[in-house]
Amino acid sequence: MNSFSITGKLIDLFNSRIYPAEIIVEGGIIISVTEKETAPDHYILPGFIDAHIHIESSMLVPTAFAQMAVVHGTVATVSDPHEIANVCGIEGVQYMIDNSRLSPFKFFLGAPSCVPATTFETAGATLDAAAVETLLNNPDIWYLSEMMNYPGVLYNDAEVMAKITTAKRAGKPIDGHAPGLRGKDAATYAAAGISTDHECFTLEEALEKVALGMHILIREGSAAKNFEALCELLRSHPDKVMLCSDDKHPDELVLHHINGLVKRSLTKGYDLFNVLRAASVNPVLHYKIPVGLLRVNDPADFIVVDNLDDFNVIQTWINGQLVAENGKSLLEDVIVSPINNFNATLKQVDDFKIKAHSDSVIIRVIEAIEGQLVTNCLQLTAKINDGFIVSDTERDILKIAVINRYHVDAPVAIGFIKNFGLKKGALTSTIAHDCHNIIAVGVDDASICAAVNALINCKGGISVAVNNTDIQCMPLPVAGLMSDNNGYKTAEEYTQLDRLAKSLGTALHAPFMTLSFMALLVIPSLKLSDKGLFDGSKFEFTTIEV
Repeated sequence: MNSFSITGKLIDLFNSRIYPAEIIVEGGIIISVTEKETAPDHYILPGFIDAHIHIESSMLVPTAFAQMAVVHGTVATVSDPHEIANVCGIEGVQYMIDNSRLSPFKFFLGAPSCVPATTFETAGATLDAAAVETLLNNPDIWYLSEMMNYPGVLYNDAEVMAKITTAKRAGKPIDGHAPGLRGKDAATYAAAGISTDHECFTLEEALEKVALGMHILIREGSAAKNFEALCELLRSHPDKVMLCSDDKHPDELVLHHINGLVKRSLTKGYDLFNVLRAASVNPVLHYKIPVGLLRVNDPADFIVVDNLDDFNVIQTWINGQLVAENGKSLLEDVIVSPINNFNATLKQVDDFKIKAHSDSVIIRVIEAIEGQLVTNCLQLTAKINDGFIVSDTERDILKIAVINRYHVDAPVAIGFIKNFGLKKGALTSTIAHDCHNIIAVGVDDASICAAVNALINCKGGISVAVNNTDIQCMPLPVAGLMSDNNGYKTAEEYTQLDRLAKSLGTALHAPFMTLSFMALLVIPSLKLSDKGLFDGSKFEFTTIEV
């Protein structure tokens, strides 16, 4: 790499200073930082880091994700490849490593700790303690990913504790996932060595976990939005805070990334240095990752912004390479070779029917909540036609189904859900956390079946059925999770389907993202797996009829 220098107003996050400076870079490394009397009227600061994200949820492979993220000043992510691991196992994790190497962007991958997340669903692979140990011994793996099996931690499950012990032995941090866990249970969870949580949805919960020594990752994704609830931590406990998106769809990645949270934080009046440390320094120190922070001998990872009000990113540099300038990515497209695991066979309309046991029944209904992953469990009177329980659009109680993608002719699991708002048609996706079976919500069985079969035919993706004959599908050939196109084209395709979904009546901000979490059993309280309706509060199956 050629040597170069850059001057501007340097934001020194270690000494809480802003001063004119010249930075000299040689071979991708900062070799000097010299204070000057004057400098151009722009600001140089460390690049942003997403402290917890599943790249797969962007529907993009790492190289395509990087193309878009650098425009917003992101230089690195702490990435959990849990999604592809549930589909393809260790081979899927290696796929993410191999693809990420084709970009200068800095991806720091973790060893998925919970594949599958529970025994109450069907995944495409299992990563036991031995497999996790193999991953943790890989120098391309930086931490143990979110320990979602918090009951396993609380009850000292041998397999869970073996994974935690291996991470400790390897000297690698352990990420947490414990929504709503409080009191003695939270203390036990933290004492096991789990150092973070990105699932807090109240400030009180976050403060309790901070007191236990945990770092709180303030999450603002496409579906789960916790910034407003937790942002006060930037004032009260700035050294214990990081920023993350967890799951972010491509249409939103076109618009913003961590820079969006930085701008919002500054607009609210939080201290500039605290906010920027949460966006860069804190994840570097916690995860011990080699991302530059504008110190001598650091990698030249930094961004240039126009001013401290608009915070527009003028340039993004990684290892001394200019990767984005004036809103345009300078990273090239990378040819993608798909990997997959898909064996489902076409379904019949009758597969989606559910018989009522009497003429009047009370059913358990999942209540989806905008901006949250948690759901409520409602008990409502079912609508019955010809002896079958059906969707009730007048009361917004729709049928939801999960179909096993890995086994031929597995039975369809059925439930009911409120707050999707569809007046006709169906939505379907093979992005269904965490096992990524096929998940569908719809008004009538014929539309649901048609949308499901569209995804079976293309072996994964998302689809919208306006009715049982008018179906639009976006294939995701990489594990049924990710596109083989570049990010901007993928975002355009997704935006069209999102718009079509909303034309059917849903008012959800991100209906496909919300749908994808309705199979996530480790988040209470009522969810649906391919094996049936699941009570996340009791951690056991339950029945549709009360």
